[in-house]
Amino acid sequence: MSDKIQGDATAQENMPSMNMVGQYIRDLSFENPGAPGSIMAGSGNPAFNVSISVAAKKQSEEIYAVELTLNAKANREQVVLFNVELIYGGVFRLKNVPEATLSQLLMIECPRLIFPFARQVLASVTQQGGFPPLMMEPVDFAAIYRQNLAKLAAQQDAAPQTALADVSKPN
Repeated sequence: MSDKIQGDATAQENMPSMNMVGQYIRDLSFENPGAPGSIMAGSGNPAFNVSISVAAKKQSEEIYAVELTLNAKANREQVVLFNVELIYGGVFRLKNVPEATLSQLLMIECPRLIFPFARQVLASVTQQGGFPPLMMEPVDFAAIYRQNLAKLAAQQDAAPQTALADVSKPN
């Protein structure tokens, strides 16, 4: 009986697990270059340009830092209303995660967990800057991951062809 209990405990210790250790803001910049005139009602709706990127870095044996970089810029008639950059991170403890699924976990699931908090920071900062809160739509991190894999594959396919082309050039 105690062998079964000990076996169950060992099996549980070897199960993959993920825990969020903490969250942080690494960088936050808000520019309102035309203030106070930029917060006055202007003609037409502003145009928004929003970009997002994800990075992960191993900190120690089981600890990883995953950071979202969010950039948002609002223009009205070629005039910048505001420009905000946020690097928001989460620290995660990953145990017994198979190497084959590690990158998906770090680049899809971890960002999905911290994104709502980063989104709230952006909304709050833009509102404190005198504008309506910027509410980003939910992000499909799986689609971003697939796009990045496709880009990487295309770069790797192009690299050997370039190298072969260089080798075959006559002197």
